[in-house]
Amino acid sequence: MNALVALCHFCELHGPRTLFCTEALHPPSPSPSQAGAPLPGDRDRDGDREGEGLTMRANSSATQRGDMCEGCRSLPASHPGFVSIDDETGIRFLSHQHPRQPQLFSVVRQACVRSLSCEVCPGREGPIFFGDEQHGFVFSHTFFIKDSLARGFQRWYSVVMVAMDRIYLINSWPFLLRHLRLTIQSLQSTALKVFDSEQGVCPQRAVRMNSVFSPAVFPHQRSGNAARSLTSLTQHPNLWASLHSSFSWLLKACGSRLTEKLLEGAPTEDTLVLIERQTEQEEEMSCWEGAEGGGSRPPRHQSESELDQDFLCDDAKLEAFPGPKFRSLRHLRQVLGAAEFRQLAWHVLMGNQVIWRGADPGLIQSAFTMLKSLLPVGCVRSVPYSAQYEEAYKCNFLGLSPDVPIPTHVSSSEFSVLVDVSKERSCHFSATGDDDITSLYQFTISSANTQPTDRGPTLLNKLEVALSNENLSVDVVSHCLLSLHSLFTQMPLGLDGRGREDTQKVLTLLGATGPGEEDNVRLLKFWMTGLSKTYKSHLMTAVRGGERSPSQ
Repeated sequence: MNALVALCHFCELHGPRTLFCTEALHPPSPSPSQAGAPLPGDRDRDGDREGEGLTMRANSSATQRGDMCEGCRSLPASHPGFVSIDDETGIRFLSHQHPRQPQLFSVVRQACVRSLSCEVCPGREGPIFFGDEQHGFVFSHTFFIKDSLARGFQRWYSVVMVAMDRIYLINSWPFLLRHLRLTIQSLQSTALKVFDSEQGVCPQRAVRMNSVFSPAVFPHQRSGNAARSLTSLTQHPNLWASLHSSFSWLLKACGSRLTEKLLEGAPTEDTLVLIERQTEQEEEMSCWEGAEGGGSRPPRHQSESELDQDFLCDDAKLEAFPGPKFRSLRHLRQVLGAAEFRQLAWHVLMGNQVIWRGADPGLIQSAFTMLKSLLPVGCVRSVPYSAQYEEAYKCNFLGLSPDVPIPTHVSSSEFSVLVDVSKERSCHFSATGDDDITSLYQFTISSANTQPTDRGPTLLNKLEVALSNENLSVDVVSHCLLSLHSLFTQMPLGLDGRGREDTQKVLTLLGATGPGEEDNVRLLKFWMTGLSKTYKSHLMTAVRGGERSPSQ
């Protein structure tokens, strides 16, 4: 990804100025006739390095011949700049006071002016994002450097990263903020040591209080204060070489951490939901990390830390818990019994809150792992194990310790089911966790729901046929369930206010008409809540298009 990093400074005499700039040059792609020939950079890197320095000197000479004080200048005009070459990719990172190309010079100049003048965040120090399609998008972090000779004893700087890809910069916000703050804190701490040393020798506050102010000496005083470079403020002998290394690494690391993946076919509905969740979490984290002067992050309930877990717990997480675990839906059905499993699965598919209460969090988490596979990713909100009850709007899968009471409005509600897990007798678990669950635990399922679940939704009926067929392996049952997911996920399109006739068409396509029709409609409406934003947008477009078509 093409991007550019620059250090900018607000001079008291000349305004915003670019001090140091690092850009990445990608090697040219060889033509088919030159596929086997070495690249020019591989033949003579030293010669190219000198040529690049001459080019940079030529492009920046006009500016450096203009009005510039020591505070506006980083490298002298005779300096060839800094060059680093990535041997893996062939990318060259070039650093000088100004970019090599006139077009980039204009873009960086505008970013510099905006970051230090009109685009200011609360408190003046901190990150900010701005830009447009024409002039590029900018991630800017403004900060102050201590200076005993400056007005207010500090000078104003900013680090800007310019790129044409807005999504790239936004997704890189937490990464950029974390690493740029390290560079900025290093500069500030080094300058603070110099500041304290100079103040110890000659306190400038007392000198200024005792000095005589007159209009005649003010321009001279202001001119003298403006001519102080960042090198003198930090007393760092290799400041620009160090910044070149830091900026070059930042461009390389930021470009390599975001990669494009080729997907075979269109992404599934579950994949879209997971991508959107990850993006929302990164944006939320960026907003909190980018906030300045607002205090710490608001307190978050302890059990809510589990709400954004992955859809399915991987084997490594489950293996961290000792004791026996459910291995599959078929295993869960065998342990609970066919009738009890059907009742529990019915509540899961209808979107009711499923509560497991017991002393073994590993067993409960393994049960949730199996039951979650019945639903699309977007319909799952889980709190695996909590010390207090959580409301249904927070989670539809809730694990509780055995001493947690269930509120009356929950136990009497038909929209919840409780599974109490109690030990059958005192026992010790084997290290391998292969103990027979039925001999160790007793499961009691209770619910205030009085509706018959024997008819149930079509998906549940098909699932039970597959689970009861011992000739089908667990993997085959999983693929059957995945196919049913894909089919039922695509069908809610006709249920969004389209009328009874359209609903019947959808149910007919699914083969879901008959005794369990009400459960099928309820299931599809619940699944609609878990659709991705992309699919919901497509759904609304199709619905509105269908409503307009009769009049066209």
